[in-house]
Amino acid sequence: MNNPAPTANLTIPSDILPEDGRFGSGPSRVRPAAVTALATAASDFLGTSHRKATVKNMVHRLRSEIAELLQIPDDYEVLLGNGGSTGFWDAATFSLIEQRSQHLSFGAFSAKFASGVAAAPHLQDPMILTSEPGTHPQPQADPSIDAYALTQNETSTGVSMELHRPSQQGLVLVDATSGAGGLLFNPLETDVYYFAPQKCLAADGGLWIACCSPAALERIERLGASDRWIPPFLDLSIALHSSRKNETYNTPALATIFLTVHQVEWINSNGGLSWAASRCTESANIMYSWAESRSFTTPFVTDPTIRSHVVATVDLLEVKADDVAEVLRANGIVDVESYRGLGRNQLRVALFPATPPVDIAALCACIDYVTERLQ
Repeated sequence: MNNPAPTANLTIPSDILPEDGRFGSGPSRVRPAAVTALATAASDFLGTSHRKATVKNMVHRLRSEIAELLQIPDDYEVLLGNGGSTGFWDAATFSLIEQRSQHLSFGAFSAKFASGVAAAPHLQDPMILTSEPGTHPQPQADPSIDAYALTQNETSTGVSMELHRPSQQGLVLVDATSGAGGLLFNPLETDVYYFAPQKCLAADGGLWIACCSPAALERIERLGASDRWIPPFLDLSIALHSSRKNETYNTPALATIFLTVHQVEWINSNGGLSWAASRCTESANIMYSWAESRSFTTPFVTDPTIRSHVVATVDLLEVKADDVAEVLRANGIVDVESYRGLGRNQLRVALFPATPPVDIAALCACIDYVTERLQ
């Protein structure tokens, strides 16, 4: 008769469990209040035309609240469309990169954009600057580059970078998918700050949102009017004109739009981006201080200045991370497994604004409890 797995019968005491056990890096925790609000509005909102006032007014709220949250200049515009950040990479390949781009590749997601551009037959070979996971390379000014592709927060590794223009020539395109709404930045250092709402904005995926500078808008319209073939779904000039009408080119997921609006309005009502960022920083301080104080764990990112305050990666040294995650999941604490492609014995924890710091502290206590019994 086989002995039960060591993780099979571990029950974490209820008095140390977090109030909510969702710690995934995307889709992320959705606040119950937002779900309740959606259910209340469902009969008048869900299942209605996205070309009519009910939904268009919600899209207008989304664009206005995002502009307030990120404090973008008055001459920037908020665009949106379907497909998430992955879809936006393809759109940027057609509608934002004129001839040659530079990419910082330091994790799974930044690498995907770079490889997609490298395969595009209508563009010159991109300049791809790489570094090992857990670090990030620095952009380099180059006169041949017309678009610099940066990643504010590499979700797969838990590395964040400060955003600065490498050059006064060329657009700065920033993938902010897991950073927008949780990390501070200067919008003037960016031309396109784009993201999806299933991270800090506590909604579902499938939607992209992009804050675009006048220079980016000019390029979008110019390339859209050129003889370059652009599939309509990836034509940002169509997305631009649709967004100005508070619409999307094709039917969006209405629940995603509603949940995003609810989260952004919640953040803005509590003090905006500075409040959200400070909340994430508090959670990060709890997580990293705990990891540094234990003998069985250490932060994966060794340089404290680039450790993410929205996605923490922690290596385990004495037990299998998969075993720890299995016990946590059996006790209602889910989605703390490491990124599948990184291949490390580690846990990855979202520190997004919807998660109160007290729940991060409770998670650390639960990991302590489990680890002590698995050693």
